[in-house]
Parts: sequence; structure tokens; C-alpha cells
Amino acid sequence: MDFDVFELGDVRLQGGATLRQAKLAYKTYGELNGDKSNAIVYPTWYSGQHYDNEWLIGEGMALDPSRYFIIIPNMLGNGLSSSPSNTPPPHDRARFPDVTIHDNVRLQHRLVTEQFGIERLELVTGWSMGAAQTYQWALSHPEMVRRMLPFCGAAKTSVHNIVFLEGVKAALTADAAWNGGWYDAQPTTGLRALARVYAGWGFSQQFYREKCYESEPLDYGSLEDFLVGYWEALFLQRDANNLLTMLWTWQNADLGATPGYAGIEEALAGIRAESIIMPGQQDLYFPPEDNEWEVARIPGAELRVIPGAWGHFAGGGMNPVDTAVIDGALKEL
Repeated sequence: MDFDVFELGDVRLQGGATLRQAKLAYKTYGELNGDKSNAIVYPTWYSGQHYDNEWLIGEGMALDPSRYFIIIPNMLGNGLSSSPSNTPPPHDRARFPDVTIHDNVRLQHRLVTEQFGIERLELVTGWSMGAAQTYQWALSHPEMVRRMLPFCGAAKTSVHNIVFLEGVKAALTADAAWNGGWYDAQPTTGLRALARVYAGWGFSQQFYREKCYESEPLDYGSLEDFLVGYWEALFLQRDANNLLTMLWTWQNADLGATPGYAGIEEALAGIRAESIIMPGQQDLYFPPEDNEWEVARIPGAELRVIPGAWGHFAGGGMNPVDTAVIDGALKEL
């Protein structure tokens, strides 16, 4: 096991359910200094686990473990932290309760403060659903978070994004083997269908028009090779109920639902961290205009668009050009 587990005990979730014997899986990189002033939190994304974030960590990069203590907390539902696939009855499988972005960050805050005694974070950053957690950290804990850089994500999931996710959900649950979430073996037909729905949105029209999947760094032999070898392979590794749990979290992401705030505009105005917001130029989930609207409402925030054809996956760590752009902005921040 290449990660640690923080035992949370029984946790009352934002929706009212109690998640019993909750646990948060996490991994750290680097050493916490004497005055605990060099900590960074870098949450995970939809279906991702801590090792999927490691591409942005390294010597000479902004997230340099020789300088910073980097904590990657695994999101609830991702198979390592409390999830449908690893929770005992009565909250196992289809009975796993709905969890929000706010729930995730509240438990991550316990990890950071109770396990490590950290009172100040130099930075919170993340991709996609990790970006949503980044916004939540900055709003919920303004006294802690000095800087934030969410990339390819948003503070509130748009209606268009919700509709896309309805297609993903329908593809998975149409498989009879899914059985309302009470399957004994993974519904592989549904997972393959989910992967192909996802494939059309993860990258841009230009990416497919120019057949970027046939070039380095991907280097697949054909479109079908890419759909099977990358997309189906990615989601066949996942548990269906875990994916549906995280999908609910994604669809219901709304910084404006934070207790004490009357909607998204008031919540954005409450962020105090020094902020750079980085959308992908052709991201079909989180288009730059959505982040433009947010930046206009976050005091002192700056918009930096990641150029190119990689769409949402400009933030996925596979394209060295995009990685350099993100790392450069992190260094400046």
C-alpha cells in the first residue's frame, strides 16, 4: 500500500446521512518543515487516485518536494477513501450516501489540521473536480489558504455539464448487469459505453479533427485503438458504483451551497486567496467563459487560458506543452 489512511470515525454529511467508520486515504511528498509553513494541498479528480496527480510534482517544478510538503487527499468515492466498493453494510454499494465537494473539503481540513497540525497552506491546486475542491478550500478556510490555482474546473457545475454527465450515467446504468447497483461483477458493457461517451467530450473537436491521438505523446494507431486502448482501458479499471458516487458529487458541485452564503456570487466574492484561474481553451466541460464570469467576482483573481487542442485534458498531465504552461503559472503564483 503506497498511501496512508486517516480514520475519521462517524461523519455526518452535508445531506444529513451519517457515514460510519469513514476514512480518508492520502499520500504525502516531501517533508513538513519546522514551523509547518510549506504545505500544499492537491486534491484528486473524477475517478483519479493520488498517483494520477504525480505528473505535476517533481524536482525543479513548482510542486517541488524538496521545498514543499505536498498532500494529495483522495476524494470520497474514488475507491481508496470511503467508497461504495470498500464500505461495509449498510452503506455499501448502492446504499453509499451522497457526498458533496463541501463534505470532501471538510474532511480534508481535519486531515491537515488534526494529523499534521498545519494552520497555513501555501497553495491549494487541482484539476477538474480537484479544481472544485480548490475553490471550496479557499472559501471555507480563508485564514489558511494563501494561494489557489484551480485548472480546467469551476466553482459550480453548469447545466450543460450536468447534461453531459446524464449521458455518462445513462450509458453505465443501461447495462442490465448493473442491477441497480447490486452487481456481483462489474457491468463491463456499461463501463465501455460510459468510456465512449466520455471520449467525445474529454478532448476538443480540433484534437479529433487533427488526429492528435495518432501523434506523440499518445501515439495510438487509429481512432478505434484510442477509444479501446485509452478510454475503455481507463474506465474498466474503475468500480461502477464509485463512478456514480463521484458523478453525483460532480453534478451537485456548487460553491454557493456553502453554509453561510446566499448563492454562488456571494461565495465567489468571499474568496480571499491570491488566485490564478486556468481554463483549457477548448474545454467542453468547463469553457473559459464560465471562468471569466467567476474571475470577475473573485477579488483580485487572474484568468490564464491554457492554449491548444487538448480541451479538458489539457489538465490531465499527458501533454508536456500543457504541463509546462500550468507549472509556469504555479511558479509565478
